[in-house]
Amino acid sequence: MLTESKKAFIEFMMSADVLRFGSFVTKSGRNTPYFINTGNYKTGEQIAKLGKFYASLIKETVGEDFSAMFGPAYKGIPLATAAAASLYNEYGISKPYFFNRKEEKDHGEGGSLVGYKPKDGDKIIIIEDVITAGTAVRETMPILYGCGNVKVNDMFISVNRCEVGKVPGKTAIMEVNEEFGIKVHAIVTVEDIHEYLKQSEKYNDILPAMEDYMAKYCIL
Repeated sequence: MLTESKKAFIEFMMSADVLRFGSFVTKSGRNTPYFINTGNYKTGEQIAKLGKFYASLIKETVGEDFSAMFGPAYKGIPLATAAAASLYNEYGISKPYFFNRKEEKDHGEGGSLVGYKPKDGDKIIIIEDVITAGTAVRETMPILYGCGNVKVNDMFISVNRCEVGKVPGKTAIMEVNEEFGIKVHAIVTVEDIHEYLKQSEKYNDILPAMEDYMAKYCIL
């Protein structure tokens, strides 16, 4: 169901040129008529608003029941930072956050993690942009498991593309849940975006390509 808050998030992404329509190739190599590039957020106002959307989803799903939030390099870094700030500003929930370097530091304190240092028993949530084929999650989990005996039960993303993963009949999100026990929460789904486009005649030229793509790759 396309709620007012979901509609507001879709329009927010479009206004920031983060949600774009055209011809693109996803990380998994699929040709797609729409693309989400969170790297296009570039103002203080945008990152503040983005943090509020993430914070609201975190608050309504897990509340304070987690130890820290992790933002995978690179796009997850500002997302986790913004979410952490908004959780405190909006709800008074102050939680630590951390992220990884792509290349391990070999001077000073060294290591590949910046910010909070996870410890055994911690419950970590992941803050990411989208999941298409689950590749980024599979790259992230060894980093987190390498921190110690931590639990990763929840992940928060901007858009659930609802796409089939490696196994026919299963979405990448289903696979992530089965492989790692992670429940993925999205601010909006491809169905929400499709419904939004249907409600406005100005997007009639985009709808056929969206619907063809969804029929080919999505499990709804």
